[in-house]
Amino acid sequence: MELTLKGLLENRWQFEAAGYKLPTFDIDKVTAETKANPTWIHFGAGNIFRAFQANVCQNLLNDGTLSTGIIAAEGFDYEIIEKMYRPHDNLGILATLKADNTVEKTIVASVVESVILDSENDAEYNRLKEIFRAPSLQMASFTITEKGYAILDGKGETPAPIAADYQSGPAKPVSYLGKVVSLLYTRFEAGRLPIAMVSMDNCSHNGDKLAAAVYAYADKWVENGLVSADFAAYVRDPKLVSFPWSMIDKITPRPDKVVEEMLGGDGIDGLDAVITSKNTYVAPFVNAEECEYLVIEDHFPNGHPALENGGIIFTDRETVDKVEKMKVCTCLNPLHTTLAVYGCILGYQLISEEMKNPTLKRLVEIIGYEEGLPVVVNPGIIDPKQFIDEVTTKRIPNPFMPDTPQRIATDTSQKLAIRFGETIKAYMASPTLNEKNLKMIPLVFAGWLRYLMAIDDKGNKFELSSDPLLSVTTPCVEGYELSDAPKDLSKLDELLSRKDIFGVDLIEIGMADLVKQYFTELTAGIGAVEATLAKYVK
Repeated sequence: MELTLKGLLENRWQFEAAGYKLPTFDIDKVTAETKANPTWIHFGAGNIFRAFQANVCQNLLNDGTLSTGIIAAEGFDYEIIEKMYRPHDNLGILATLKADNTVEKTIVASVVESVILDSENDAEYNRLKEIFRAPSLQMASFTITEKGYAILDGKGETPAPIAADYQSGPAKPVSYLGKVVSLLYTRFEAGRLPIAMVSMDNCSHNGDKLAAAVYAYADKWVENGLVSADFAAYVRDPKLVSFPWSMIDKITPRPDKVVEEMLGGDGIDGLDAVITSKNTYVAPFVNAEECEYLVIEDHFPNGHPALENGGIIFTDRETVDKVEKMKVCTCLNPLHTTLAVYGCILGYQLISEEMKNPTLKRLVEIIGYEEGLPVVVNPGIIDPKQFIDEVTTKRIPNPFMPDTPQRIATDTSQKLAIRFGETIKAYMASPTLNEKNLKMIPLVFAGWLRYLMAIDDKGNKFELSSDPLLSVTTPCVEGYELSDAPKDLSKLDELLSRKDIFGVDLIEIGMADLVKQYFTELTAGIGAVEATLAKYVK
């Protein structure tokens, strides 16, 4: 059997006999309707989109709620479309890995067209312009990672491609968002048609990040006389162009070899993964957990597909903010980062395996329930305690989720301020809570410093996960060795005072001394990390 429309048609009963849930809608009819009257285009054709948004759309196509599918666009790594989407007629397999030992297998066909966001390719780019001229288009959504919205680099400077686009205008931009804004300009020229630009990336106030980038391009193009001032007014008019906030939550690790072998055993050919020239790991299938949340601010100038019938929650901005803070600052992300940091040091390869360690399990429970939950604002639509219960008892311990601490440890310097700093600030602002009572969050900070040494608890070197600040953070721990000899920890002060990393100045608020004490004990020798955790995690 092959994963193509032809293979699906010719081998439908074999797929069903092997336990696959198949699309029940008329694919040809939906494809034709989508191309004629597109409603939803998504930028970022990666795993979370294929496992979440595309599957929600499929369910709604199956039950007749929707009549159009999704157009997927990729602007970072064109090979995802060329080597994975198109050879399989845009079909994909979703392997939902459930905590009850079962795997639900679904062939997802809701992506009916895939397009490459390349301004040098006239055919691809003209098709995108055609889509953006369509009055029917309601939303452009994005999963391009938080870094995708950056218009300044780590030094606060404008990267060369973006600077070049500021000067050349919307004709043939080269930067990712430059091309997106040029498509918005196409929509503006087509009659100032309304649209919602919906970031679905896992970052705080994601809609504002996208809006800021769009405004920057528009303003520069106006300033340089490349477009009229009316375009800048268009993208700032919320009745025409909106940038809703959203909160997304679904764990979608990279395609796992065990899952590939399981699917291959069903007799499906051509499931080999591809590593692109940009080092993107893609496969005809995605593996993901069952749990999923997507909460979106209900601000759509041209309406939106009835995604609420598929479990997606539309609400007001204030509620989205509460849900996002609940998840990112307390109920999930801090627990993940804790396990990532200590998992790397202790040699774990799976997050789920860490939850079998009673000390690590207790550590994340304290951070979630005891240190974080007291400052969570209940968003009303999701109960925070029930959310943590689900995270600690079902989601993270799921033995079928091949998620690694090494993956989650990526960009930790960019995560600490939100995932822990906001809790510290809430304690400082509270009339009844005292930040000096926080003991486990400082232990995570100290663990991260210990992690930056790139030496595990057995004394072996390991590779740090990618992080834009490694070049400035790792020198702060250079020279420290695994020894119980007295250490001059003044080298850490420059790092511990950085509000951009920790959210607060740890020296200023009096938390640095505890972090240093923990760091001293974590570096006392071989096995010191495990011993220190056992000592303080009660």
